[in-house]
Amino acid sequence: MLHLVAGKVTDSVTHGFLPAAERLGLQVVLLTDRPADHAKVFGGPIVACDVKDYREIVAAAEKPTAFFSNSDFLQASTALAATYFGLPGKDWRAATRAKNKALMRRHLASRDPVFAADAEAERVPVEAPFPLVLKPREGVASEDVFLVHDANELAARTKEIRTRRADALVVEEYLPGQLYTLETLGDGRETRVLGSYLTTISPPPHFIEERLEWAPPPPETDQIVAQIKALGIGLGACHTEFVVHDGRARIIEVNYRVIGDHCDFLMADLLGIPLFEQILRVHLGERLPAPTAPPGLHAVADVVLAERAGTLTEAPEAMETKDGDVRLAYMPQRATGESFELTHTNRDYLGTIRAIGPAKQQVEAAIGRFRAAHSWTIR
Repeated sequence: MLHLVAGKVTDSVTHGFLPAAERLGLQVVLLTDRPADHAKVFGGPIVACDVKDYREIVAAAEKPTAFFSNSDFLQASTALAATYFGLPGKDWRAATRAKNKALMRRHLASRDPVFAADAEAERVPVEAPFPLVLKPREGVASEDVFLVHDANELAARTKEIRTRRADALVVEEYLPGQLYTLETLGDGRETRVLGSYLTTISPPPHFIEERLEWAPPPPETDQIVAQIKALGIGLGACHTEFVVHDGRARIIEVNYRVIGDHCDFLMADLLGIPLFEQILRVHLGERLPAPTAPPGLHAVADVVLAERAGTLTEAPEAMETKDGDVRLAYMPQRATGESFELTHTNRDYLGTIRAIGPAKQQVEAAIGRFRAAHSWTIR
């Protein structure tokens, strides 16, 4: 009896974890605060409750065998529910540190001191090392993340953000360097590096992830592994964003769940492993399987970004195809007929092209031909 704790509907859960649970023969009970949305894509039992409150999860659970969530916002409450029932689960303190960027910086200060402060103007010291990155303390998807160069710009951006949200904001030292991700999976005893993506982001002041290219983990990876272990991260999947500069690896943020935006599906296909099943298995108390050899392939997740607000009137449907030796998949993130505003965040994704092939040149050429053969029209 797997109790899957979810907020909004995501492709990772709908097309990843739920089918994986079925393949494992698990009976799934879905606990959510959005039951009507999940009922459109899941035909099993759904229990409505306040999933941000572990007490509500505990009260709603019946004869659970395991608890699992892939939501950034629900890791701590899910971990506490698992602890209540004496089941395998993440350390709720580690989940809290990973989600709260101020706590993360405070906990890692002795290993990697990074300037960080409450973003309210009176809390930012005059000697703060501008430029700074202004961001929600518990934000996601690059929403309301800005590079600010002085106190006036900080005040203006903070005022702008406050028209949209009231949650806590922080400012952090801008960390230069090449941006990577580190994808890990742990069973509570061993933490295994699955791989790494080289990430391309948009020019400042925004930080939109435009492309992720599979790459060997950089030599500085051990520094990041040591830091996530220091945070208490061990069980389950973890997606860590970090920069490397002059031989030093520094964490940008930690997401204590599998990577999203369809890069999880790309990683599973590239490595040739039942990734979603393996993640669920460790939450059932199982050990990690024997490691697999590196695939010797090149892979890219190429994002199709909206360039303006409007209504998406033309776009390809979800598909899988081949271009010579390159496997291509496209998964939309906006439906035709959907209207939206431009946010300058990852919410501007129209869809993701996933490509896997024997060499970079072939993969890039196949992506180029796919883009040329399809249209994304906004009116």
